Amino acid sequence: MSIVIMVGQLILGLSILVILHELGHFVAARAFGIKVEKFYLFFDAWGFSLFKFNYKGVEYGIGWLPLGGYVKIAGMIDESMDTEQLAGPPQPWEFRSKPAWQRLIVMLGGIFVNVVLGIFIFWMLTARFGDTYIANSSAKYGIVPGIIGKKMGLEAGDKIIAVNGKPVDRFEDLTKPKVLLDHTVLTVERGGNTLNLTVPANIINDVSDYGKDGVEQFINSLPRTTFAVDSVAPKSFAQKAGLVKGDSIVAVNNTKIQFFDQLQSELQANKNKVVTLTVRRDHQTKLLATNVTGEGKIGIALLYDLPKEKTINYGFFGSLPKGADKAWGTFATNAKAIGKVFKGEAKFNKVVGGPVAIATMFGSQIDWVHFWTLVGFLSMVLAFTNLLPVPALDGGHAVFLIIEMIKGKPLSDKFLERAQIVGFVLLISLMVFVFGNDIVKQVLKNKP
Repeated sequence: MSIVIMVGQLILGLSILVILHELGHFVAARAFGIKVEKFYLFFDAWGFSLFKFNYKGVEYGIGWLPLGGYVKIAGMIDESMDTEQLAGPPQPWEFRSKPAWQRLIVMLGGIFVNVVLGIFIFWMLTARFGDTYIANSSAKYGIVPGIIGKKMGLEAGDKIIAVNGKPVDRFEDLTKPKVLLDHTVLTVERGGNTLNLTVPANIINDVSDYGKDGVEQFINSLPRTTFAVDSVAPKSFAQKAGLVKGDSIVAVNNTKIQFFDQLQSELQANKNKVVTLTVRRDHQTKLLATNVTGEGKIGIALLYDLPKEKTINYGFFGSLPKGADKAWGTFATNAKAIGKVFKGEAKFNKVVGGPVAIATMFGSQIDWVHFWTLVGFLSMVLAFTNLLPVPALDGGHAVFLIIEMIKGKPLSDKFLERAQIVGFVLLISLMVFVFGNDIVKQVLKNKP
C-alpha cells in the first residue's frame, strides 16, 4: 500500500506541474492568435493515447509515455517533428508567421507559469501556517552532527554561532543549501573555545549518497536534547526488562549518557546484543538488562527537552514576499548545484534525481502540507530546468529566438530540425541515465 501511495503522489504532483506548464504555452499561443492542435499530458508516442477528445479544434488527451507532456503548436518545429506542415507557405495562424517577440513569450509561457505556481504555493503555505522555527540561541546543548558532519570536524555539542561571519538566528539555517553549496566557514563554540571549520566544496557528493537523509547526516535538523522514557511498547524488550514511563536512562553498559544521540549511538553499537541500562527512578538507581533489536531499538518512546518553537504570522498579503523568497531560494539552489558540476566540485550523478528519487521524496504517507511544499519546490526546479539553453527545451527555443532577433532574420528550418533532433536525443539519454542512476542509488542504499 505504501508503494501505491508513493507512486500516486508522484503521478498527481507531476501531472499538476506538467498540465500547468503546458497551459502556459497554450494560453500564450492562443492570445497571439496561434493555432494549437494538441494538448497532452504525457506523450502519445506513435499516435497511441490512453484517452483523448476534441474541443474547438484542439485534441486534448493523455498519452501512454509518462515523460512529461506537450502542446503541438501549428507551424512550429517541436518534438512531434511534423515537417510536412512546414513545407507549405506560412499561414497567419501559424507560430512561424508571428513576430519573434511573440514567439519568445509563447516559449517562456510554461516557465512563467511554473514560477508563478511555485511562488503561489509557498505564499499560501506561509499565509496558512506562518513561519515556524527554533531560535539558534535556544539550542543550549548545541548540535548533533551526522557521519558527514563528523567527517569535516564537527562534534556533538558544538554550537555554531555564525556562518561566514554572519550570526545565525535560526537553527534551521545551519542545514540550508546556502551552507552546503557556498563553501561556507562555520564559527563554532566548543568547550569555551571558538574555532572555524570550512564546509568542503564537494560536500554535496556525500550528502547525495544518503538520499533524503543526506542533510541529517550533515547536521541533525533538531538540536541536541536530553530525554526521559515517555512510554514503553507492550511485549517489547524494554517492558520485559522493567522500564516504565518517567525512567531516566543514565548509562548503557556503564557508559554514561545524558543526551538522546548518546543513547542512540550506544544502542546502534549493540544491535542484537544484551545491554545493561543504568536507570534513575524516584531518586533511586536500578540496573536493568535488556535485548536490543537488529534495528538498534528496545521498544520505548521518549520525551525530549527540545527548545520551544517560535511562529511568525505575516498575514495574507504579508506572506507574499516570504513565499516568493522561499520559491526563488529553490531556483537559486538548483543554479548553484549545476554550477558546482561545471566547476568540478560536484558529480553530475550526485546532483540529479529522477522519478524514483522524487517518489521517495513524496514518501509513503499522505501529508498534504508536505505534498504541496514538494510540488512548489518541483515547480521551481521545472522552471529552472526548462530555462537551460538545451535544444528541445524551452530555453533552447528561446536562445534561437533571441539570436533571430539579434540577426534580424530567422534561423533555417533545416538547422532548427537538426537541433531539435539533437536536443531530443540528449533528453532521452538524460532520462535513461537519471532513471538508471536512481535505481543504482536505491540498490547501494539497501545493500547490506
